[in-house]
Amino acid sequence: MNAAQTKALSAAISECRICGADFAATATAHSPRPVTWFGPDARILIAGQAPGARVHASGIPFSDPSGDRLRDWLQLTPEVFYDRARVAIVPMAFCFPGYDRRGADLPPPKVCARTWRKPVLATLAHVRLTVLVGSYAQRWHLGQSAGGLTDRVLRWRDHAPAVFPLPHPSWRNTGWLRRNPWFEAELLPALREQVVTALKRAGDGTA
Repeated sequence: MNAAQTKALSAAISECRICGADFAATATAHSPRPVTWFGPDARILIAGQAPGARVHASGIPFSDPSGDRLRDWLQLTPEVFYDRARVAIVPMAFCFPGYDRRGADLPPPKVCARTWRKPVLATLAHVRLTVLVGSYAQRWHLGQSAGGLTDRVLRWRDHAPAVFPLPHPSWRNTGWLRRNPWFEAELLPALREQVVTALKRAGDGTA
């Protein structure tokens, strides 16, 4: 798929209102605002969960403290992270799902991935590294394997160097990071090495 076709697909997703009635019924009673961020030349795919309230407001993926932590994990500057020619950010749902009556995050609507995920991934022919952020993306890409998120991330070597499963970089997982020091000591150095490799241009060895 060429750049024009990719742009048309992104525009079509931006017009999507398939979840409008469901979002109106949430505690946030918001309207759909799909956040798309991908291009046909991207070398790294970040497969996330869904935009949060801050991203819904900004229209920029990971424009929040979770994004700061994720960029630190990847050792990417904002300039590189937001360069669509290098990084594609494709969550399981393109819109903020909203909160329930208790203020908890609602899951990404499954209809979004069923409708848009395969067409978007088909545009990403040059991806060398896929980063799976959180359980929803991991189950879609890796299958419904036994065990929870910790087990999947602990088995990161089964999928490296092309795929790395990560916990969500939310502040809510700070305790998880403390309980699992191997993540920062072992997984992150290997991930950062693959980020550098994925961004190298053929022939000149530069990013």
